[in-house]
Amino acid sequence: MAKKPTRRHFLQATTLAAAASLTPAAGCVSAQQLQTQQKNVAGGTKLKLGLASYTFREFSLDDTLKMTKRLGLKHIALKSFHLSLKSTSAQIANAAVKVKNAQINLYGVGVIYMNNIGQVTTTFQYAKAAGAKVIIGVPSHDMLELVNQKVRKYDIKVAIHNHGPGDKLYPTPASVYEKIKNLDRRIGLCIDIGHTIRAGDNPANAANKFADRLLDVHIKDVSEATAKGRTVEVGRGVINIPQFLETLIKIKYKGVVSFEYEKDAKDPLAGLAESVGYVRGILAAV
Repeated sequence: MAKKPTRRHFLQATTLAAAASLTPAAGCVSAQQLQTQQKNVAGGTKLKLGLASYTFREFSLDDTLKMTKRLGLKHIALKSFHLSLKSTSAQIANAAVKVKNAQINLYGVGVIYMNNIGQVTTTFQYAKAAGAKVIIGVPSHDMLELVNQKVRKYDIKVAIHNHGPGDKLYPTPASVYEKIKNLDRRIGLCIDIGHTIRAGDNPANAANKFADRLLDVHIKDVSEATAKGRTVEVGRGVINIPQFLETLIKIKYKGVVSFEYEKDAKDPLAGLAESVGYVRGILAAV
């Protein structure tokens, strides 16, 4: 069993990780050196870190990709701000090429609401055209059987996102699991850990309990474990981030851990970089 990291070792790792999070892709170090540094600091063999593009909702796709790359994040799920659901096939293909050229994996799309047959059909066609493997979505309960059929047809996973207190459909991971437990196993959960703790549930416990259907993760931190909790930089809030990350490693989670930083919409980079650095420090220390 690995030794528990000391506070000094943790702070050293976190400081190095935060610095790596904003290291330019070229200039002071070679691309190979940066890749090696980021892999070591991020615990690259443990978890895949990515971005939910809602974080950069006030920015263009081009700027979003530049900032994502600057942070060393290799995976992205595009929200409609950056790839409209009304896009033509050519527009979707063009966006997918931009992501690929930035050396980022367009692994998913969403969050997408699916409340009727047309929305379900459009969503799967859109995801297929983008080459996405995961739809992060919120299908209404009466659309779940159709979603089940589409998953089998397209072989695209659907990770249902919980939205915490006030959400009548899926407030908690448990409420998602109850609805999908008998459906195709490619239909699972996107656990949003901020909304989860705001609903009174422990994100680590939820990840462990529903490990067999955990397909995606939105990582963030919040100011308090109540409905009033608001997004803060990861590590400054009430969520036990080390416990959650250790749980993901323990259950051998294979999906992406995507940062959804909702604070400071017009200037999110500094807070997001701090959040990424904090998580990389944890992963380097555990």
